[in-house]
Amino acid sequence: MNAPERIDIFLDAQVYGVVGASANRDKYGNKVFRCYLQNGYQAIPVNPKEKEIEGVPCVATVLDLPDNVSSISVITPPSVTEKVVEMAIQKGIRNIWMQPGSESTAAVNKCLENNINVIADGSCLLVILGYPEH
Repeated sequence: MNAPERIDIFLDAQVYGVVGASANRDKYGNKVFRCYLQNGYQAIPVNPKEKEIEGVPCVATVLDLPDNVSSISVITPPSVTEKVVEMAIQKGIRNIWMQPGSESTAAVNKCLENNINVIADGSCLLVILGYPEH
């Protein structure tokens, strides 16, 4: 599968998890979350330290996401991304988009071994969906 096909499959979800979502509007974890909302997608922020982000209640971990979440964006350091992938496998997440800077070879390989559609080629959700900086 080529990158556009992987992205189309990823974007065919009903609800998205944003792992590493941030309440700080200057951080990419916040921008990616707002990008989903601005484009009309339903997204759930994943952050163990926040109660809500942009008015949307947070969950603490990937394991706490509702069962209808099949795609997650990951904006975490690579060492955390590897733990996120382990939780995603347990949860049955089918699509993982590692935003630039969050990917690791181990995390990508773990996705491939578990038949997870993984995007970790430097593609950025903000570019694909379009994100007008406010």
